[in-house]
Amino acid sequence: MLLVGIASVPAHAEDFRAQQWHLDAMGAEEIWQLSTGKGVTVAVIDTGVEKQNPDLRGQVLKGKDFATDNPGDEYTDYNGHGTGMAGLIAGTGERDGGNGAFGLAPGAKILPVRVSGGDSGTKSQAAADEEFNRVVPDAIRYAVDSGAKVINISMAVGAGSSKLTESVKYALDKGALVFAGVGNDAEKGNRQMYPAATPGVVGVGAVDNKGMHVPMSQHGDQVDIVAPGKDMVHACGGGTGMCTTVGTSDATALASAAAALLWSKHPDWTNNQVLKVMLNTVSKPAGGEKRSDFLGYGAIRPLRTLKTPGDPGPADVRPIDDLTEVATATPSAPETLPSADPGPVETTTVAPAPAPQAAAEEGGDTGLWIGLGIGAAVLLGVGVAVPVLRSRRG
Repeated sequence: MLLVGIASVPAHAEDFRAQQWHLDAMGAEEIWQLSTGKGVTVAVIDTGVEKQNPDLRGQVLKGKDFATDNPGDEYTDYNGHGTGMAGLIAGTGERDGGNGAFGLAPGAKILPVRVSGGDSGTKSQAAADEEFNRVVPDAIRYAVDSGAKVINISMAVGAGSSKLTESVKYALDKGALVFAGVGNDAEKGNRQMYPAATPGVVGVGAVDNKGMHVPMSQHGDQVDIVAPGKDMVHACGGGTGMCTTVGTSDATALASAAAALLWSKHPDWTNNQVLKVMLNTVSKPAGGEKRSDFLGYGAIRPLRTLKTPGDPGPADVRPIDDLTEVATATPSAPETLPSADPGPVETTTVAPAPAPQAAAEEGGDTGLWIGLGIGAAVLLGVGVAVPVLRSRRG
């Protein structure tokens, strides 16, 4: 089993919030005037969550430990990774008198669901895959039955199973959303990973602070959206309790947090409506496709979802129809995204291998940082109705 984030390094002891570029890029201060994620529970299916981390005190609910082969319980993070995901989602910044690191949805609560496998290297890949497919489906069902609306899985294995697929469908039928990292092995074979490739799961890729696709972030039919995932400063487990990381794990946590923000503001919406609005408001790249294998349908813009969500659509229609039908993928040529604009959809001509786009002057959540170095698509503009989108998963 792989954690879809690279091993962390301690963050420098200073004003941690000032180092969180992703929050500035997405307009966090304005977001928190509209929603903090209050009232929404996000399940973190991972290596455990340390509830005593200074930036997570009071944020972590009673969960469950499925990693019985590891000492401790769901509050014992045997790797540090799960605490990091919780920090990116719901960190409060309370460390050192308010100089700590924030999550994108600091009002949300974390349901810790500890599973084994994060101590990679102790098992063969086949054994890790088998263990994941035995335990994680039960963890998903537990999370849903415990009230989680959003399920974050920043872990990946090389094989899925019918049990995993059925548990995801159970979560969707119960009204939840499941987000998973697509993996960090793009430069090492780029094989499809699960649960991101499982029907019904929202697969998340990573971009950096200049808006470029992170080279390790895997690409393919399983990519639905992208989010920041490089040079990420956040609360984490062990050591100093603060880390700097890179990977699709981090991007997944931010996508989960974005869903929590939107659901908190619109608690009457269904999972289908929340996801549709997230897709409606993604950063809009150039090109002629609705999605690309590198960007999916686009990059999350949580401020836009809150300010101008558009029509959430029918409550019972899933915007990504990957549960019953599979469409053919169309490979993307190397391209980049143009700067996003709050106005109508526009077309931009893209030259091969261009430089990253500059940041927008108007600030917060403009999407300028979401330039993609490889793969681009014409995406839906703000407030444009989204038809049922066809998944390209096999």
